[in-house]
Amino acid sequence: MKDVFIYDSIRTPRGKGRKDGALHEVSALSLSVTAIDAIASRNGLKGHAVEDVIWGNVTQVGEQGACLARTAVLASQLDESIPGLSINRFCASGLEAVNLAANQIAGGSGDSYIAGGVESMSRTPMMSDGGAVGVDPSFTFDNYFVPQGIGADIIATEHGFNRDSVDEYAVESQKRAKLAWDENYFSNSIVPVRDINGLLILDKDEYMRPATDMQTLGALKPAFKEQGELMPGFDKVAIMKYPHLEKINHVHHAGNSSGIVDGSAAILLGNKEFGEKWGLKARARIKGTAKIGTDPTIMLTGPINATEKVLTDTKLDIKDIDLFEVNEAFASVALLFLQAFDVDSAQVNPNGGAIAMGHPLGATGTMILGTLLDELERTDKELGLATLCVASGMGSATVIERV
Repeated sequence: MKDVFIYDSIRTPRGKGRKDGALHEVSALSLSVTAIDAIASRNGLKGHAVEDVIWGNVTQVGEQGACLARTAVLASQLDESIPGLSINRFCASGLEAVNLAANQIAGGSGDSYIAGGVESMSRTPMMSDGGAVGVDPSFTFDNYFVPQGIGADIIATEHGFNRDSVDEYAVESQKRAKLAWDENYFSNSIVPVRDINGLLILDKDEYMRPATDMQTLGALKPAFKEQGELMPGFDKVAIMKYPHLEKINHVHHAGNSSGIVDGSAAILLGNKEFGEKWGLKARARIKGTAKIGTDPTIMLTGPINATEKVLTDTKLDIKDIDLFEVNEAFASVALLFLQAFDVDSAQVNPNGGAIAMGHPLGATGTMILGTLLDELERTDKELGLATLCVASGMGSATVIERV
């Protein structure tokens, strides 16, 4: 198996995922081309420079449908001989794109790939694909389906995270994100989004709310309480699955859950020969990847299982890892990770996460891996692990090592 290296990583800023968001007028195709062209230009790629473009995208309907990856290649400066593959592993799509590319290279199927993802949540709303997972009664009844927010509240109930603890975590995420932006920690990776005339549209994450405090969060009503307790009554479904729970404690709301945003990201991967051919210096080695299925009702515990699996596969201990990026789908997901592995909270999402900056579904996995690499370099550390929970009960993880 060949060593696989990360040569470069970029992302766009995240725009608010609604009609008044800065990126609402920018299509998923345009966001994808922005990321792909940036990675190609920064590294001087010409001709058939990469074997393929693997592109994560969750809601693959409308303008995000019809193999957006291939459309983005054709619309970009890349050569038309490079194909394109769109993939969907829900929230981990962007990380899975990187992992697939890495494993292809390791197995000898091509010297290099561009991997990444995109989501325009303002233009193609989440769940507008109408997938069977949440609407087909032949599946939902037998599998005790509940929405992700209910799953997050089940985690909080099961593991003792009360309203104060999830709100405190959210406030800290906002503080860390503000500091990171103020200190230009993301400057190496951010690619501004511009219009067709070259005029700036967005150059900074738009979703952040740095003034957030415990008082402002305390005024917010639990987002999933009514659908849990009243109509359609998902709490009863959850308690049928987990009869030891007498009641679900609803603690999550918009302020301690990931934000709906637009954005894209890309990573350039290759073997040693690729770097030598193009005169590029490797920044990190892909040390291991993992994916796993988990309980689909509580749904969001996958980072625990995926982390355990990738550590076993790489013969590493949790104490060997210097920094972690755990996608903040909900505050309880990150708190569970901290509890399960007993790691220092300063090591986990040191520059904030999706609660502060947003979660552009198909792009987030690529974004957090790039953020992890930047922070390893900034702090002169060696090993990092990125992981995400995934809808329908899955987890994905990647370990990287600086070179």
